[in-house]
Amino acid sequence: MGREREREVQQYTVEQLVAVNPYNPDILPDLENYVNDQVSSKTYSLAANLCLLRLYQFEPERMSTQIVSRILVKALMAMPAPDFSLCLFLIPERVQMEEQFKTLIVLSHYLETGRFRQFWDEAAKNRHIVEAVPGFEQEIQAYAIHVLSVTYQKVPRAVLAEAINIEGLSLDKFLEHHVANSGWILEKSHGRGQLIVLPRNEFNHPELKKNTADTVPLEHITRIFPILG
Repeated sequence: MGREREREVQQYTVEQLVAVNPYNPDILPDLENYVNDQVSSKTYSLAANLCLLRLYQFEPERMSTQIVSRILVKALMAMPAPDFSLCLFLIPERVQMEEQFKTLIVLSHYLETGRFRQFWDEAAKNRHIVEAVPGFEQEIQAYAIHVLSVTYQKVPRAVLAEAINIEGLSLDKFLEHHVANSGWILEKSHGRGQLIVLPRNEFNHPELKKNTADTVPLEHITRIFPILG
């Protein structure tokens, strides 16, 4: 039986196994290994991770809290996508009450509410959890920049520094990179220090937002008229 399953795994990728038979408990070890592969290769598969969490629900005695923790950290790194909530929904409440998971839930709340200073302070106290997944800091910085870019047209240097947890010369290099590659512009402001002008988008410049009617193709409208008639 073990050799048969081994041949099956060799024949199909993990993603294919999930698609073909997501409730087969025999694929549980392969899904766990796949989580570790995602961590080491800096890749991500929400579908495979949700499948594993569902299998844990059916076989709770086989649950690895280390694997679950890594899944949740990867889900945090996917923000603003709602992956963390989707994963948390499949984790039993008794498991959520463990200290490492309570910490991750707090971190998620800070990110969702844009409380980046509190987030970085809490993350610093729990490096053993978040630093187990390479690329965590960079992905959260990218999320923080996303939040700022849909909220502000111009951001004071101090606000950006707090949001991404970078200061001094490291921040200078970070700004240089984004000025060269992301269209950022640096301005000096009287009494407020340096300002970062962020690229225009439909959120920080509402006038750029297209009317919904303008985005409906003409052929779709012509199909609707006979139905209404």
